[in-house]
Amino acid sequence: MYSIVPAVGQCWQELLEGLSEGVGVPLKYLEHRPPAPVHELWRREDLGAVFMCALPFARAVPRPPVVAAPVPAPASFHGQPQYWSDLVVRADSSCKSLEDTFGRRIAFTTMDSQSGCLALLHHLMSAAGSRRALYQRVIEPRLTPLGAMTAVVDGLADVAPVDSFAFSLAQQFVPELTSRLRVVASTEPTPIPPLISSGPVHPALERAFLQAHENASVAPLMSKLRISRFVRPDPDVYDVVTRRFDAAISFWHEQPFASSVHPEFAQLATGPM
Repeated sequence: MYSIVPAVGQCWQELLEGLSEGVGVPLKYLEHRPPAPVHELWRREDLGAVFMCALPFARAVPRPPVVAAPVPAPASFHGQPQYWSDLVVRADSSCKSLEDTFGRRIAFTTMDSQSGCLALLHHLMSAAGSRRALYQRVIEPRLTPLGAMTAVVDGLADVAPVDSFAFSLAQQFVPELTSRLRVVASTEPTPIPPLISSGPVHPALERAFLQAHENASVAPLMSKLRISRFVRPDPDVYDVVTRRFDAAISFWHEQPFASSVHPEFAQLATGPM
């Protein structure tokens, strides 16, 4: 989710290898790129430290063990393991607010993404009113934050919700892309996607993450990835994501969200996930 471009993926690989080095828990870096479904990655039984979208994590029964969660370094994150969705339009768009995007085309990542879909639906609940349909069209799933951003830049969609941490990484690594975008609104913060394991978390690996901000050998990588530290979140804080999901799905079912919805979003539009 957060390997925005290959250079970012290389930083993640070096960070994970650096943290696992010397703790007796070597991690083998796996490439899992679109269009490979990300939910297939989370089903593997050999995961050591893998980011899991906050919504599938919150709804999982049982929830997988948590290794740690990142605390993004930019001041806007207020030193907390949280994130939100930034609603982006083209920099030269006439839209100055989220309301200005109504009646136009919108791009989501996948139907089970918190930052790429459901957070915005929840945010829009108060804006629905008597409007027949908030948007003209929901285009095909864009799979990743990068896909959503490029859909807007390329004119395939007029607006898209983008994971705020992913957008921050994009600003760091692909400013030529983010400079062509503008944020018109943001959703409320929720707990950031955690790094999960498919089995019990090795104590030494957990310590390596929680002490990463004190590890001089990985400090440059932490800086490049805009992470100040890792923390061990209480899994119960993710319950808010489930509650907001339930409300957002009810909202979707109660009124036509868009005049035209791509077939791959039909499950979200016609029945419970």
